[in-house]
Amino acid sequence: MNNILDIKTPAQAQAAALKSDFGLENHGLSNLRLAYWNLPTEALYEEITFRNEARISHRGPIIANTGKHTGRSAGDKFVVKESSTEEKVWWGQYNRPFSPDKFNDLYNRLQGFLQGRDVFVQDCYAGADPNYRMPIRIISEHAWHAMFARNMFLLPETNEAYRRHVPDFTVIAVPSFKGIPQIDATATNTFIVLNFSQKLCIIGNTAYAGEIKKSIFTVLNYLLPLEGVLSMHSSANTGKEGDVAVFFGLSGTGKTTLSADPKRGLIGDDEHGWSDEGVFNFEGGCYAKVIRLSPTAEPQIFATTRMFGTILENVVYDPVTRHIDLDDESITENTRASYPLEYIGNAVASKTGGHPKNIILLTCDASGVMPPIARLTPDQALYQFISGYTSKLAGTEAGLGKEPEMTFSTCFGAPFMVHHPYFYADLLKRKILKHGAHCWLVNTGWIGGAYGVGKRISIGHTRRLLEAALTGELLNVEYVTDPIFGFNVPKTLDGVPSNVLDPSASWPSKEVYMQKYRQLAARFVENFKKYESGCPPEVVKAGPRV
Repeated sequence: MNNILDIKTPAQAQAAALKSDFGLENHGLSNLRLAYWNLPTEALYEEITFRNEARISHRGPIIANTGKHTGRSAGDKFVVKESSTEEKVWWGQYNRPFSPDKFNDLYNRLQGFLQGRDVFVQDCYAGADPNYRMPIRIISEHAWHAMFARNMFLLPETNEAYRRHVPDFTVIAVPSFKGIPQIDATATNTFIVLNFSQKLCIIGNTAYAGEIKKSIFTVLNYLLPLEGVLSMHSSANTGKEGDVAVFFGLSGTGKTTLSADPKRGLIGDDEHGWSDEGVFNFEGGCYAKVIRLSPTAEPQIFATTRMFGTILENVVYDPVTRHIDLDDESITENTRASYPLEYIGNAVASKTGGHPKNIILLTCDASGVMPPIARLTPDQALYQFISGYTSKLAGTEAGLGKEPEMTFSTCFGAPFMVHHPYFYADLLKRKILKHGAHCWLVNTGWIGGAYGVGKRISIGHTRRLLEAALTGELLNVEYVTDPIFGFNVPKTLDGVPSNVLDPSASWPSKEVYMQKYRQLAARFVENFKKYESGCPPEVVKAGPRV
């Protein structure tokens, strides 16, 4: 905010109460009007409403509109190419190189832009395991982005911890600042640029809060595997006996929904590490899709949309009654709720767990041909993990339309993976074999035909299949070998119709079904060619037979 009239704001008197000794001058930021340090949620509510950044909805959640960008701008993300990263980063579509000189020029312009303006600072941590916890700093133009940081990351517990906080990585998010492609070498006016040498990420011309969260995830995806810790785009939960399950998947495949199981403790919904001690959450909160959220199918997540402290992104509401409409997609399909993990009643306080007993690879097959669940060998699991097949759902990225778009996103999170895919896959295989984890492919997509013809698999059926996998019930049933992919598919399971377990039975024509299935398999084979040279032959052979 450019407070040119120097108007006193609600929390101005407390702005420096939790200030770190490691000040903003260390980031080259000077001549600011005021920095608001580590304000609690209540104070941020006051600043948000005072600055007219967002609205307060029925029962207290903040409703923020992110403007033009209602999803991630994957095409606007860059990584500075310098001596420490040049030989380690998997350069290409998602890790576009950026010149160090251009970064410095762009950052100099951003520093000048912030002079005379207010900023909000939140000092946090990423990583629930103290052995791998990274101190971070989020500097934002908007108060609601500061509140987002408080929801999504782990917070210092004492005033002294705030005072001594020194970040290992800093994100500066300034939505009103635009890049100039002709000057800055950005692709558009929007940019997300990570500089590992300077331990800094700068974000401009987008208010979509997910860019802040995913920038830190990208940083951890680079640093932790170098220490032997597998970074995972996954949710995780644990049973009463301590049996941990990890759910890999892209946005919209069910990571958040399926891990929020009332019968199991929630470790986290989106980002985790797997170290020699077990699984740990990177975050302190959840960032759930809420379009058409069901109070019966997803009661715990639904309840958070009526809680003080939740941030609702791009959710439509009645300006008079302030009641929200989770079914209205007029702004975007990618409506989101950000809330602290403890808002889920069965959340695990430590945000950690043991070694996974089950690995779930989630896919959303919009072609309607893949089985709802299949048991995988370790090599088949690696093939599926490296392939990362799913369908992107509307709104999760800029440029997506209404219909799902078939995609292969390696490691179920290609935009955030900094190393070569097999670097992560090799870590995964070694951990699967060492700890004896069972591997499953779960399809949350369509049956009875492709999108527009068939219907999406019932969440009740998916939950029943998962329950059977996690309790060990599926280890003792009869299987059939899939004719295309070679993995094992259960023949029967109480509570799941046979035409759901065998998707070919729900199609009008088995011949048309097999034709469509072979077409999908051919897409797998074609996609995997770009990884073959870096993968051992047993993994390459674990793919489909066309």
